[in-house]
Amino acid sequence: MNPFVVTGLLIALVAFATALGFVYRSGNGRIRGADGRTIIRASDIPGIQLLGARATLLQFSTEVCAPCKPTRTLLGAIADESVDVQHIDVDLTHLPSVASRFNILQTPTTFILDGEGVVRARIGGAPRRADVREALDRILTLEPA
Repeated sequence: MNPFVVTGLLIALVAFATALGFVYRSGNGRIRGADGRTIIRASDIPGIQLLGARATLLQFSTEVCAPCKPTRTLLGAIADESVDVQHIDVDLTHLPSVASRFNILQTPTTFILDGEGVVRARIGGAPRRADVREALDRILTLEPA
């Protein structure tokens, strides 16, 4: 094969892979609105006793997830800043049925639930503090204190 063709194909392949990486990265960690129809109860997830009275930051992790620990720290700090907001971290390593039920395809995945357990937002990947805070503030201003 002609070396110029091979070089051109390699350059095109690298450019394509780079573009895909940028597309993936731009959507990772972004909040996606939820349909408001999914309701999660504490009894839906093994080991969970109680959700937050006004809101819950429900994080799904696995044992081998590198960004899960910083996400746990971030969400825990945000929950501690607000009254009646709880952060719950669910390890899906041995709970494939839970992952399947809630369509968890990557970790960390975070659901932001209101006081009734309705999923108001979903974040695939490591969340950004400002985005989580904004979504949580929207929920907390809609609900009575």
